[in-house]
Amino acid sequence: MKKSLYSIAAVFFVSGFLSAQTIDLNKMPTPGPTPTVNIAKPQSFKLKNGLTVMVVEDHKLPRVNTTLTFDHPPMVEGNKAGVSGIMADLLGSGTSKISKDDFNKKVDFLGASINYGPNGASANTLSKYYPEILSLFASGVIDPKFSAEELSKSKERGIAGLKSSELSAQAIGNRVFNVLTYGKNTAKGEFETEETLNAITLADVQDYYKKSYAPNNAYLVVIGDVKYAEVKKMIENAFSSWKKSDYKYPAMPTFANVAKTEIDVVDVPTAAQSVVLLGDLHNLKMKDPQYFAATTANYILGGGSLETRVNMNLREKNGFTYGAYTSLDTSKYDSSFGGTANVRGEVTDKAIKEFMTEINGIKTIKPEELRNAKEKLKGSFILSLERPETVARFALNLITQDLPKDFYTNYLKSVDALTVEQVQKASDSFIKPNNMRIFVAGKASQFADQLDTLGYPVKYFDKYGNPTSKPEVKKADANVTVASVADKYLTAIGGKDKVSKVTSISSNSSTKMQGMELGIKNTQALGGKMNMEVSMMGNTVQKITFDGTKGSMSAQGNKMDMPAEMAATYAKEKNLFPELTFGTSKDYTLAGIEKISGEDAYAVKTADATYYYDVKTGLKVAEIKKQKMQGKEVEVPTYYSNYKEVDGVKLPFTIKVNQMGQDMQLDVKSYELNKSKPEDFK
Repeated sequence: MKKSLYSIAAVFFVSGFLSAQTIDLNKMPTPGPTPTVNIAKPQSFKLKNGLTVMVVEDHKLPRVNTTLTFDHPPMVEGNKAGVSGIMADLLGSGTSKISKDDFNKKVDFLGASINYGPNGASANTLSKYYPEILSLFASGVIDPKFSAEELSKSKERGIAGLKSSELSAQAIGNRVFNVLTYGKNTAKGEFETEETLNAITLADVQDYYKKSYAPNNAYLVVIGDVKYAEVKKMIENAFSSWKKSDYKYPAMPTFANVAKTEIDVVDVPTAAQSVVLLGDLHNLKMKDPQYFAATTANYILGGGSLETRVNMNLREKNGFTYGAYTSLDTSKYDSSFGGTANVRGEVTDKAIKEFMTEINGIKTIKPEELRNAKEKLKGSFILSLERPETVARFALNLITQDLPKDFYTNYLKSVDALTVEQVQKASDSFIKPNNMRIFVAGKASQFADQLDTLGYPVKYFDKYGNPTSKPEVKKADANVTVASVADKYLTAIGGKDKVSKVTSISSNSSTKMQGMELGIKNTQALGGKMNMEVSMMGNTVQKITFDGTKGSMSAQGNKMDMPAEMAATYAKEKNLFPELTFGTSKDYTLAGIEKISGEDAYAVKTADATYYYDVKTGLKVAEIKKQKMQGKEVEVPTYYSNYKEVDGVKLPFTIKVNQMGQDMQLDVKSYELNKSKPEDFK
């Protein structure tokens, strides 16, 4: 069956105008003088229970931003891994004096927001409602209601989230990378499972709350349209009953880099792309004299705009990825350097080689690169001062990171003073190209042999970080052919006679995107014809049609011709069931047996697609098709399950698709066969 889910993309029409000014577009604007910035200094006080409070008066807007942050090392959760997330999920579920619904109604009625997390909380409101919002915010922190009912719901949501990410190379990659870097029995390397979530009791949540939500290691920062004397009284009244915790946090273990750079691989047969992660650990902190030079080196390498070295190489020059980035973490309890890119499977080895070329090349920086980086870093810093949360973070960092009092007031001067030599030298402090872990989560059959040629040791692990052997592509028995695979599939879904009489397939489905439920009506007919309508709350928000030759797309009342690349893709899909032609076409080859969702499946390949058929049942369980998007070739995988009979033909009622790194599940409510009309495709 032809795939039943097409890309759901909004159509935007952009209008613009040309300035009447005469501008030399070939000349880079000359940077102006570095401005002097004034950062408001907080007034501080401390409650008897240990809560440190910082208040910054800012009367430009009638708003108040409040953030609560806890300063303590991460805790090992062990066989109750996930308890911190469950606790955070339950915070805000009411208190002993107000129900969850009434709590949320009050916050919504006042046009405010209150959010709780495992490491802190925040509230935003108009200043005239601040006394009431502060009272609600404080009650949620001090007097949360942890109920068995809410715990059960939270665990169900957590387990559902785990199951939905089972096939995600990104989720698997992040998990195993942390396991290998920090160890699975540490706070940084442990991960939650269905077993650990099910093991969490109400007593566990309450115990974790008492340890982690304590005033003696907490900082409350208030910024906005308030008066210090007034807000001081309000906070004293709201938080004075908050009790200290006598829990002593164990010291963080010491982590080490690998003795020699290595490549670690997790085979994810269903991966649409290879998730490449690389990094090392270092001791650089914000108070280090090399901090600004190191930050700038990382900005040039891959931490800044689209013009960074790794992005220009992997994306613009080679077209391996939609984006490549690096990061420099200088947190109090853990410091690390990292790089990431999601690349096409068949170029995984080439992408790693180019990534490492840029990492080694950062030892040499051009003067113009440094000048550009300086201007952009200074501009970003100045713009960030407009956000209250930035000023709050600055105030907090001064204390928790033990920074000089003039760290931020002299920020621009510190960046301005950097030299090429300083930036080049600083990279040695955090980039360890000879002691770096290079990690790949992807379809190993596409790149495993090529990785062996890069000159690094290559090790393999399962999706939980346990050592395993290099995966091998199984060969099909000699009597299995492309034609026999197709015949078994056609027989499994109803027989060749019934399938060949299907001229159109219409489906009504639903899916969720960014928390919103969408309805999808999709009609496909012989000759590549298709019509898809996407609706939200009963209203059509997008429509795509293709009549076999040309097509159109419409969204939000705007209509445009279908892009040529998309039309070419649809034009190739002449058959509803390509399996009907497997036996007579030379375009299809049997590539062996691969794992799909843990089961063996025959892989049938063409130049631009691979189809997978369960060895036992014969049913099609997946297909991966190559598509051109914005001039770049990408792979779009689709997975089929939950087959049910419709008018004598079995069709999948659960379809999962990954497009541009996003996973979606399509739940089919109903099918209709042979009911399409010519006007459906106009």
